[in-house]
Amino acid sequence: MWKFKEFRKVLDGLTAASSSSSSSATSQPGIREADIPETLQSEHFQLCKTVRHGFPFEPSSMAFDPVQKILAIGTNHGALRLFGRPGVECYCQHDSGSSVIQLQFLINEGALVSALTDDTLHLWNLRQKRPAILHSLKFSRERITFCHLPFQSKWLYVGTERGNIHIVNVEMFTLSGYVIMWNKAIELSSKSHPGPVVHISDNPMDEGKLLIGYESGTVVLWDLKSKRADYRYTYDEAIHSVAWHHEGKQFICSHSDGTLTIWNVRSPAKPIQTIVPHGKQIKDGKKPEPCKPILKVEYKTTKNGEPFIILSGGLAYDTAGRRPCLTVMHGKSTAVLEMDYQIVDFLTLCETPYSNDFQEPYAVVVLLEQDLVVIDLAQNGYPIFENPYPLSIHESPVTCCEYFADCPEDLIPALYFVGNRQKRQGYSKKEWPISGGNWGVGTQSYPEIIITGHADGSIKFWDASAITLQMLYKLKTAKVFEKSRNKEDKPSTDIVDEDPYAIQMISWCPESRILCVAGVSAHVIIYRFSKQEVTTDVIPMLEVRLLYEINDLESPDIEQVPTPSGGPNSQPIPLQSHPSTSSSSSDGIRDNVPCLRVKSTPLKQSAGYQVELVTQLVWVSGEPPQQITSLAVNSAYGLVVFGNCNGIAMVDYIQKTVLLNLGTIELYGSNDPYQRQPRSPRKTRQPSGAGLCDINESTTASEDRCKSPTSGCGSPTSSDDEQAMKLFIAKVKSKGRKFSRAVATDIAKMSRKLSLPTELKPELDVRDNSFSRSRSSSVTSIDKESREAISALHFCETFTRKPDISTSPCLWVGTTLGTVLVIVLNLPPGRDQRLLQPVIVSPSGTILRLKGAILRMAFLDTLGAIIPPAYESWREPNAPEDKDDKERLKKRRPVSVSPSSSQEISENQYAVICSEKQAKVISLPSQNCIYKHNITETSFVLRGDIVSMSNSTCLACFCANGHIMTFSLPSLRPLLDVNYLPLTNMRIARTFCFTNNGQALYLVSPTEIQRITYSQETCENLQEMLGEMFTPVETPEAPNRGFFKGLFGGGAQSLDREDLFGETSGRPRPTVVTHIPGPGGMEGVKGAATGVGAELARARWALDERGQKLGELEDRTAAMLASADSFSKHAHEMMVKYKEKKWYQF
Repeated sequence: MWKFKEFRKVLDGLTAASSSSSSSATSQPGIREADIPETLQSEHFQLCKTVRHGFPFEPSSMAFDPVQKILAIGTNHGALRLFGRPGVECYCQHDSGSSVIQLQFLINEGALVSALTDDTLHLWNLRQKRPAILHSLKFSRERITFCHLPFQSKWLYVGTERGNIHIVNVEMFTLSGYVIMWNKAIELSSKSHPGPVVHISDNPMDEGKLLIGYESGTVVLWDLKSKRADYRYTYDEAIHSVAWHHEGKQFICSHSDGTLTIWNVRSPAKPIQTIVPHGKQIKDGKKPEPCKPILKVEYKTTKNGEPFIILSGGLAYDTAGRRPCLTVMHGKSTAVLEMDYQIVDFLTLCETPYSNDFQEPYAVVVLLEQDLVVIDLAQNGYPIFENPYPLSIHESPVTCCEYFADCPEDLIPALYFVGNRQKRQGYSKKEWPISGGNWGVGTQSYPEIIITGHADGSIKFWDASAITLQMLYKLKTAKVFEKSRNKEDKPSTDIVDEDPYAIQMISWCPESRILCVAGVSAHVIIYRFSKQEVTTDVIPMLEVRLLYEINDLESPDIEQVPTPSGGPNSQPIPLQSHPSTSSSSSDGIRDNVPCLRVKSTPLKQSAGYQVELVTQLVWVSGEPPQQITSLAVNSAYGLVVFGNCNGIAMVDYIQKTVLLNLGTIELYGSNDPYQRQPRSPRKTRQPSGAGLCDINESTTASEDRCKSPTSGCGSPTSSDDEQAMKLFIAKVKSKGRKFSRAVATDIAKMSRKLSLPTELKPELDVRDNSFSRSRSSSVTSIDKESREAISALHFCETFTRKPDISTSPCLWVGTTLGTVLVIVLNLPPGRDQRLLQPVIVSPSGTILRLKGAILRMAFLDTLGAIIPPAYESWREPNAPEDKDDKERLKKRRPVSVSPSSSQEISENQYAVICSEKQAKVISLPSQNCIYKHNITETSFVLRGDIVSMSNSTCLACFCANGHIMTFSLPSLRPLLDVNYLPLTNMRIARTFCFTNNGQALYLVSPTEIQRITYSQETCENLQEMLGEMFTPVETPEAPNRGFFKGLFGGGAQSLDREDLFGETSGRPRPTVVTHIPGPGGMEGVKGAATGVGAELARARWALDERGQKLGELEDRTAAMLASADSFSKHAHEMMVKYKEKKWYQF
């Protein structure tokens, strides 16, 4: 019987080894792979973009539909963003990526025309939730400079660089034969070209008169019917824009010398008025003092008051350093409104869409380079509206992102409550004027939160539920530090030249609301959430010496603590840290000083996140602290741990003590698998932290190895050698300091870098590679041990060693060399003892190996569900506790227990470990690898997350070659592999993150977040979740002409444009434009659609086409019948006529 069991084990092992996805079989008792249900299949996955949030990157143009009340913004990269009421947004993209010159709404028609720098016109259909291009026209011989589409007209005027004007039928997107040539428009005696067309508009009172503005300063009033110029207006300065008075008798021009000229239509000789808004008063016979160009002017009238003249630019040249301004002239008052950024465009919002009526302006939309401002014209002081769109993502450059789905229900209301107190005052009390569209019907009910870290040290919390985005709360981490007033006051300990408070990493526990952030200046801050305001007299602070360095024996700072060998039977020993006091040696070398100074004065902390503890890495013997590469916090244990390329540190934020401070290689003890070379030729090395172990006990060169404190020192050397060694080390440190400062500065500018493999890929900068693995400034980048940084940290309650029969709290540590080590945590039982007794930290001896740097770790139970880390539920930290609360807290079962008091269990756990190259599933406690999958051979994984989806679990990965992949768990069976987005810059790499329920995001541009989904269910429901941009609205009635104007004339004159521009105008030259059918039309439906929905669309299209053809056939048949009846009638009449005639009757 025993032999049969052994034989069956061998067969099981052979079967598992032959599997493509498994590298080894487990021989430990537990659940076999067949017993673990895997419900996720390939059909559950589909990748698609959902929504894009943020300010349009590098905007170039803007348009507004006054009836639908929707705003469109075009960018320099061919993007199109549509905004309706808060929560209704849409993103479109031109395939060419060319800059958008101009946008024109077909007002209240659900369509939009865009003109691009590649000389194409596109007609967008906005009547569908995802707008698409219906038609396109490509101009082949002329460059487009300006477009104009009159209200309720289907004829679009297109001005070109040559000075000609072409006319396009926007319904069919065909070119009319009617062309206004530049040489016919200007004076025949003129010998110079007037320049490109910069303005086109029709007279508000006479549609047959077209006003054409040329760049050189010439304006022409063209009569469309007679095809000749009625008047020509000439000015010495170049024209930038033109605007009509609503009565059609005057117009205003803005010029390059900062002047405004007002012209009477019937007086072309000279302007009736010249205004210099920001220049000195004009004296008789003298030209005004030149100012900067007025880029745009608008002329809006009111029924009961003076007209508004609104302009951008025109400041005097002597106002150097003054911010860009928008000027509002109303009667005798002139208001100059300063803007934070350059003005790209502005539009005045009016009550009526008709240009021949009093406009009654009520707001101005100002598009800036990095902001959108709406000004209330109806209130005194012109206050701005509070912007409800999430356009402030880039207020400070985003340096990191985290995405949390399915958060606790009470979390978003709590963050909104404290964030509502931060809102500024003084906004307009009116409702947001851009109010078009309708919200979608959301089927996702779970809360989602996005956290963004920024270069100025701020952290923003966003409500991302139901594909919307709204800012909840903003935290400023820089408040805890002393700020230097100028460069002279800047501390010499800074390791970065810019943005010393930039956020690198965020670790957040949504259940306990504990927040931990790591900054670029090697600082870690722990925050607690409170709804009450407090004043902290002294900010708790810890300093940590974390630098793996070969120190001298006589260093007094280090407390030598014996360390076990790291085997499975080693006893837990508390690892104490050595305290540090800020000091500098006599030779000026910085030592034991942090990079930033924590405030020594009392700090008033508003409701929200409040500082619990500040931990800073310090300079060590002139060596700056290195960037933090990994971070984790656990509220149940009261611990935070972080690591960098030098080692790892663990802090007890409850007792405010350092528990662990080790170099990376010191974590291995005697189990170090690497043959490491000494980093410098010193004869001895003193431990940099407590609990040091032998690296390699079998080596004979003991004087060049890391020794245990109990094992003695190396052989002595002469004093001359010591002197030479000191000089050598001083040179190395001097060069290292320069290198480290330069690298750290670059990192601060580019934000947090990736821990990339040493065999780095060509698409990433080599300089980044050397830094990501070797940030130690005192050694060369060739040293293997300096490249081993801490890359992943995970608190959990699991089996730590093979013989374990019960789980215990522990910390799993992953390094950039693909090693996973386990540290055991012995926590005091009970809440009261936790405050008094120390946490004991000890090595377990467990070492696991993968290929590539470790990125993520998680644990599954016997059903394949993720085991979440232990946490403590949130409670108000500043509330006074009564006796009942204290008793309840005492009775509460401790979340974490020591191994001795753990319940013995026989169930297995499964550790899922993802590295840059592969993923492994390891059975615990046996530590057998039951599944292994090589994710990529030619690239490397940038981000890997173990996520929950559809009541199951999967591993989601994003690779540097642009592939997004998902794998089932625990079998690591590939479920999805899509070549989505190649890594083009570090911004995408550092912000890409997956979360539960098939959601992911990344920073697609410096100002925009792109959200995507890899869930088939979300893709199917996306159409319902998206908002509608077009809603049926009745067009306002045209202004009443009045009895006398209707009787005697003088009202608006209409024009039959169809008669002028239609077929009677002749055929256009075939080489001028090329028509391109868009994917939004029937052609696109026929060519591009796939799937069941597409088949229905094709069938519907075929039925429509067949019905149309049948209708046409019926019409033709009816026409033929009518023709036959007519012919028969005429034939009968002829027959009767000639039948009654005699032969002699002629």
